[in-house]
Amino acid sequence: MNPKRLFFIRNLQQAERLSATIIFGLTNIRYLSGFTGTDGVLLFLGDETVFLTDSRYITQAQAQVKADRVICYKNKLQSIADELLSFGAVRVGFDAEAVCVAIFDELRGLCGNQMHWLPLKEQLWSLRGNKNTRELECLKVAAQLNHDAFQKIIPLIKPGVSEKEIALELEIALKRLGGEANAFEFIVASGTRGALPHGVASEKLLAKGELITIDFGTCVGGYYSDETVTLAVGEVSGKLRQIFDIVLEAHDLALAAVQPGMQIKDLDGVARGYIGKMGYGDYFGHGLGHGVGLEIHEYPTVSPRSTDLLSEGMVITIEPGIYIPDFGGVRIEDTVVVTANGFQALTSIDKHYRVLTVE
Repeated sequence: MNPKRLFFIRNLQQAERLSATIIFGLTNIRYLSGFTGTDGVLLFLGDETVFLTDSRYITQAQAQVKADRVICYKNKLQSIADELLSFGAVRVGFDAEAVCVAIFDELRGLCGNQMHWLPLKEQLWSLRGNKNTRELECLKVAAQLNHDAFQKIIPLIKPGVSEKEIALELEIALKRLGGEANAFEFIVASGTRGALPHGVASEKLLAKGELITIDFGTCVGGYYSDETVTLAVGEVSGKLRQIFDIVLEAHDLALAAVQPGMQIKDLDGVARGYIGKMGYGDYFGHGLGHGVGLEIHEYPTVSPRSTDLLSEGMVITIEPGIYIPDFGGVRIEDTVVVTANGFQALTSIDKHYRVLTVE
């Protein structure tokens, strides 16, 4: 098990005075133990690590998992209870955001009344917050696939083509280049649908004089890419061009402001303040960005509500937008890693205003 990741859990156990910790969430299980299957649980019993899974995954777990013991169970919750009771656990922490109330109640009933249970939420948020060299390499490769696939589908972006067709061709291009899976359902929003921040691809046909926003990503080695491009399908109105320029400037200002040690809410404020100054503050409703890694949205949240600081090794998106109902919208997004002196961009598609030639 990675010593730094194990150190995080050990420190958490000491800080919260835990005799045992249960990790149910598969993403954190993968991060901590290496397991890539879809059913299992990771226990930290004092200084011992125990991984439990069922017969479908026991061979895989024995090959992948870095733990002191790997156990095949027939009844998941009963096996967890048996391990906790055998160890004599008194104060048990668990990743509460990965467990429903019914499962927790059943497990607590199997363990009796001698254990005190501590739900862990924000205590675990920063576990995957800072990426190491291997993680960054996966993120870079995924971002490069974005670039290469997008170049292949640009000729398809023209009047008369549906948003769904563009999304499908982009997915195919990414898969052919080696992408493992879509990061999310691709957003392809043209014309007035550009006002939908999460306007997934529809049957709408592109038309001349519209902007089109494409938000997409893929997965490499379990790590995701995330990028948004807005293009003009032929010449657009002056107001559409104006909001594009405002969003691009907000994006660029925020990128230039990235520094380790700064308040994340202040970074959000750089872009939000500029958009507000230009008169469109009411049309930028979401946060500036989010962390990216083994999940497409993970710690840290880049928003006005954040209480965290940027630190070296964090991977975040910068994605300001303006969305005007019944008119249109613009979002421009890059994924970057925070460095000692600022940032390094992972995504690389040109974000400047681009007009696609139409006949």
